[in-house]
Amino acid sequence: MKDQIMPTNEPTLVSDDVLSVAPALRDYMQGDVLDDLWKRPQLSPRDRSIVTLSVLITRNQTLDLPFYLRLALDSGLKPAEISEIVTHLAFYAGLGNASATIGIVKDVFGERGIGAGELPPANPKLLPLDAAAEATRAANVEKNTGPISPGLVQLTADVLFLKLWLRPDLAPRDRSLVTVSSLMAAGHVAQITFHLNKAMDNGLTQEQAGEIIAQVAFYAGWPNAFSAVPIVGEVLKSRDQQSA
Repeated sequence: MKDQIMPTNEPTLVSDDVLSVAPALRDYMQGDVLDDLWKRPQLSPRDRSIVTLSVLITRNQTLDLPFYLRLALDSGLKPAEISEIVTHLAFYAGLGNASATIGIVKDVFGERGIGAGELPPANPKLLPLDAAAEATRAANVEKNTGPISPGLVQLTADVLFLKLWLRPDLAPRDRSLVTVSSLMAAGHVAQITFHLNKAMDNGLTQEQAGEIIAQVAFYAGWPNAFSAVPIVGEVLKSRDQQSA
């Protein structure tokens, strides 16, 4: 019986079925996406996998998720890191979008023989807190959000920045990569400035920041990519001025 989710070794848009509907789309997918985009040197295949998984989960586009999960594992992403991506996106893309991925990830982990011993614990020893950076973030959130939703202020600190962001099984730079990709995919451009600065503080380069937009364009659409461009540009310009 044919796999009801998708073929094992190819994304849907390069399957033979596409020829009966949109043969040109198949050519775009094979030539411009798999043979070109994924081989561009500005991001590693591992980084492109992080971006793509983040986009697909954020947008609840699960049809090709098995293919990209397998590709991510083949590109060096660890099962524990994939687990953390799902957990992280539960807060940045919503609990429902994270829930929609659980059965799919479980099946891919099962076919690869990945067991509970390769997954991160529920309550690991957390990474050290950058107290100064957290104090600045908390003060800004309190100023802008506290008068409207004090509960959101408290939960943002207690759940996200004092717990989620300090979990050790996804490096801070990769956690930032997940967040920025998710924000672009959802069109949440107002949140990009803070998180892109955090990403670059965590080691993301300017070239990599620009290439995230290119990857997002194919998987979340050109409008979302172009909407992110001016925000990313302002962040890069500001950082250049600060370093001059």
